[in-house]
Amino acid sequence: MSIPADFRRVLEANDPAWDPESKDHANPELVMVFGDARNPFLECYTVEEMERIEARIDRMKSGERKKYMIKVYSSGATTTTVDHTGRIVIPAKLRARYGIGAEAYAVANLNKFQIWASERYVPTDSLEEDDMPEDLPEDLMEWLDEAEEE
Repeated sequence: MSIPADFRRVLEANDPAWDPESKDHANPELVMVFGDARNPFLECYTVEEMERIEARIDRMKSGERKKYMIKVYSSGATTTTVDHTGRIVIPAKLRARYGIGAEAYAVANLNKFQIWASERYVPTDSLEEDDMPEDLPEDLMEWLDEAEEE
């Protein structure tokens, strides 16, 4: 599957080992997470985003939640490399699990993106009024301010 050029730049910027001059790390890596069986899509994270997630999981209290998070984000993940043409290979097992055939969609979401089978993906190009939360502020940036205060 070909990764959109804009997201390839995100992968490069968020892979500490990436070095276009290096023999061993000339192409950026990403992490495909397939551990959450509820998702109808394959989730792909930048290396740095996955490191942040793993650090947060590591700080969790021991128990069932932490075990489940480890299963989803460690046991249920695989690292892959974007080749020199901007493509990744999705293992056959994951293509079958998510119904990914010859055509698929890559949907960006900050430091991750989703890979959807073309038959399962429903475009979300615009928000309908019914989709808007009741507490929607005039300026959406207010929500970011709240996150920084926490």
